[in-house]
Amino acid sequence: MPNKKSGPKKEHVYPILTALGLVILVFSILWYLLPSLKGGPASSIWSGTLDSQIKKGKLERFRSEKEFKDYLAQSARLNFAPDLGTRSLTAEPLERNGFAKQAAPGGSSDQSVDRYSGTNVQVKGIDEPDILKTNGQEIFYSSPQTVYSPMMEPELIEKKFAPQMPQHNSGISSIKAFPPENLELESTIDKSGDLLLSEKTLIIIADSRIYGYDLSNPVNPSQKWTLSLKENNQIVASRLYQNNLYLIQKTGINSSRPCPIEILSGPKGITRIPCLDIHHPIASTPVDVTYTSLIINSETGAVSKTISFVGSSSTSAIYMSKNFLYATYYYPGDIIGLFYNFFLENKDLVGMEVTAKLGRLRSYDLSPSTKMAELSVIIEQYLSSLGDDDRLKQQNEISNRLSAYAKEHKREVDATGIVKISLSDFNLTATGTVPGQLHNQFSLDEYQENLRVATTVGASAWGWGFGFGSSNESANDVYVLDQKLSTLGKVTDLGKTERIYSVRFVEDKAYLVTFRQTDPFYVLDLTNPRNPQLSGELKIPGFSSYLHPITKDLILGVGQESGKVKLSLFDVSDPTDPIEKDKYQLDDYYSEVQSNYHAFQIDRKFNIFFLPGSQGGYIFSYSDEKLELIKAISTVAARRAVYINDYLYIVGDNAVVVLNEKDWEKVNELEL
Repeated sequence: MPNKKSGPKKEHVYPILTALGLVILVFSILWYLLPSLKGGPASSIWSGTLDSQIKKGKLERFRSEKEFKDYLAQSARLNFAPDLGTRSLTAEPLERNGFAKQAAPGGSSDQSVDRYSGTNVQVKGIDEPDILKTNGQEIFYSSPQTVYSPMMEPELIEKKFAPQMPQHNSGISSIKAFPPENLELESTIDKSGDLLLSEKTLIIIADSRIYGYDLSNPVNPSQKWTLSLKENNQIVASRLYQNNLYLIQKTGINSSRPCPIEILSGPKGITRIPCLDIHHPIASTPVDVTYTSLIINSETGAVSKTISFVGSSSTSAIYMSKNFLYATYYYPGDIIGLFYNFFLENKDLVGMEVTAKLGRLRSYDLSPSTKMAELSVIIEQYLSSLGDDDRLKQQNEISNRLSAYAKEHKREVDATGIVKISLSDFNLTATGTVPGQLHNQFSLDEYQENLRVATTVGASAWGWGFGFGSSNESANDVYVLDQKLSTLGKVTDLGKTERIYSVRFVEDKAYLVTFRQTDPFYVLDLTNPRNPQLSGELKIPGFSSYLHPITKDLILGVGQESGKVKLSLFDVSDPTDPIEKDKYQLDDYYSEVQSNYHAFQIDRKFNIFFLPGSQGGYIFSYSDEKLELIKAISTVAARRAVYINDYLYIVGDNAVVVLNEKDWEKVNELEL
């Protein structure tokens, strides 16, 4: 019979499992499930610490197909999280997002178009695809068969519902919009998808094809060109700038023949990317797709330039300024390395023999799940060798010190790599890294040649504990990077235990909303990029998932409180003391603006803005720094609004309603 002192009593096995064993189990679950929540890969093959690897975060080109295959071989055993997509909770810049158009010679004043709105976009002058476009004369509206907008906010997830609107005929309607008394349906294009509108061409972006239609005769638009994505390709993002279509797409990697890659076929044949034109990070990182950016002539559909790099399928955010295109990719951290370094710094917890085993484990060519399981065995064996009193003491010491270690090292868990591409020559000009994960494309903003980046670090931002015995170690940072994407300055540890829900950079200021139980609204002063500062903060109930600058001193927040749509008007005239100047809570549980910034429209001439809801459309005034609901439209399944001169067009799947903005009377209506 074995001596009872040779191992733990049965009743002591459970404390071991529920202490360090539970910590390791949390890590194991986190390693595989957390990335699916936050959009990152499921594991890492790094042999070094995150910090040492990201310092090598440069990109170079593959020199051959064999080198590409060798790179893939290191990632072959990794599991990748499903692409859940990311929310785009962003808004237009402070300047009015509209266009001026001169009156035609000899035209009467009431028949000429002096102004009309564009799509609510991130950077003024760079158009983004949406379901509605206008040129001031016609409105082009793409009606999907079914409108389904699942919310990602916790209050709505708990209620397990999402807005669902009635089914209508799909297709793209060309509507004669101006003058409003002549409102009529001119023609229908038997296609569906998001739209971009250049000077002479309507671009339709479908799932696997892109169409260019000639609008010389809106009554009979004709197809000019078609681009067809080759198999295993998917569009990630697109922009229209100076009549060029900038397309970003991803290609699933075929490990047996990773290159050359066939991207799409068009007027000039098939666009292929050879091995030598594909960039990759020098540091080993899990990859399963190749991203390719293309410049396409909007009038002819011809591809003029391309650039490609490898990445992970669900982790890229795209931001475009007037000079550069930025794309991001994910760096997973080395959890085994973090454990090893922890025990190396705390030699009295397990001794050098155990630490040496962990060091060897770190270097083994094993999958992360196997390493985590082996780590658990090593630690449990050590604890089992102790007497009851020593074991209880060490369990508490490990748990306590791990929590402290987590706070100090949360920025070593993961990082975001950034690729900077020059629009002038479409070459890669710089790469860089920041700790943590981005919320969406509005986590990136270029100002005075510097790039500002907002990130969340620490795992509780995605609903899981970081591990290390603690579940509330997240924080939020803002970094200022120079032209070479090196860090100039930073503000860290905003909203501890919370994650970013919305970000807005406006010139030398940044506005952040973080959320877990309350809605902290932060104002940051970025005047000195080498020394950015937190100016002020405000905590209120609920959260804002969308921020929009109304005036220089007023920021609108659209979000939720108690399961209903909440509008907040933040006064930031004193950056050190932001206040909620006014608020309005709709008797409506959802607005598409919360998950799609394109649905928002503002007309600063009349101090109003529009947002759709689940029951119709709402028009608010913000005059005198007060929120007033001046018009509600219930007869239209409202999706978008545009203004042409002083008329506001509310567009939905079933109808178009035209309102005179001077008195808000209905001028005309068209059933669709």
